[in-house]
Amino acid sequence: MIRAVASLLLAMLALPALAQDSMPPAPYAYNQLDDPRLEAEASALMQTLRCLKCQSQSIADSDAPMAGDMRHQVRSRILAGESPDAIRRWLVARYGDYVSYEPEVSSTTWPLFAIPVLVILIVAGVLLRRLGKRRNDAGEAA
Repeated sequence: MIRAVASLLLAMLALPALAQDSMPPAPYAYNQLDDPRLEAEASALMQTLRCLKCQSQSIADSDAPMAGDMRHQVRSRILAGESPDAIRRWLVARYGDYVSYEPEVSSTTWPLFAIPVLVILIVAGVLLRRLGKRRNDAGEAA
C-alpha cells in the first residue's frame, strides 16, 4: 500500500516535466526562411529580443522552447509581410517591456532613464560643494 502511494506521488511529480517537451517545436523555431533578405531581417530583430526564460540571451542564441516559439513568431510574421517594428511592438505588448533589449521611453520605463541622470546630478552637486568648501577653507588658512 505504501509502495503504491509512493509510486503514485512520484509519477505525479514527474508528469509536469514530461508534459513540457511533449509538443514538437514550431516550424520556424529552428528552420530559417528561404528568402535570405527576409531571414536577415528576422535575425536582426531576434538579436534585439530577450529570451524570457534565459534572461541573459537573445532569442536567436537561446535553446529554450519559449525562445523557439518566439523565433517562430518573428519568422512567420516577417514572412507574412509585417515590419520588424510592428513585430517588436506586438511582442512588447504581449510579453512586456522586458522582452526588448532596446526599451522605449514610456509611462512605465521613464524611471529607468531618469534615475541615473538624477543620481549623476546629485553626486556632481555634492562634489562641487565639497570642493568649494575646501577652497574656502584653504583661502581662510592662508
